[in-house]
Amino acid sequence: MKALEERILKDGEVLPGHILKVNRFLNHQVDVAFTMEMGEEIARLFKEDRVDKVLTIETSGIPVAFAAAAALKVPMVFAKKNKTSNVNEDVYRATVHSYTHNRDYDVVVSKDVLGAERVLIIDDFLANGCALRGLMEIIGQAGGETVGCVTAIEKGFQGGGDGLRKEGIKVESLAIIDEMTDDALKFRR
Repeated sequence: MKALEERILKDGEVLPGHILKVNRFLNHQVDVAFTMEMGEEIARLFKEDRVDKVLTIETSGIPVAFAAAAALKVPMVFAKKNKTSNVNEDVYRATVHSYTHNRDYDVVVSKDVLGAERVLIIDDFLANGCALRGLMEIIGQAGGETVGCVTAIEKGFQGGGDGLRKEGIKVESLAIIDEMTDDALKFRR
């Protein structure tokens, strides 16, 4: 998505450790109109895939997943990183490693909101693929089928997306960064 690449170049900032800060439009402050455009693009990419539900992980994946679910006209569910009092013990659970935060999270989804459905996974970033794999594990526990995975921004140089693609999983990223240095980003063509 050319518009996303342009927005990354305009408003993104590369931090040490191959961290891309996009908090001016995606994962701290959300440009709602732009995010809804991303949702429309995702719906276009998966219009033939009979998506029943969208699944993401809190918190930064929620805006993009919400926009896509709205465009697809399906419900959206998000996995919680921390057990809360409004989620009982009857949950699907997986452990995921966050590249950005360099820690593991046990993520949970209540069994009453996810079942044997065709599910599209959406997240804001794809680095090594751990979050997507954890969500696929949860879909499997629910007896569902992963239709595919979408990320707003894929760090192609970390290989997570390419690894999933080699396994036959449909992975679409709205922008793929193949090289990241302090002063330059190179997008995949």
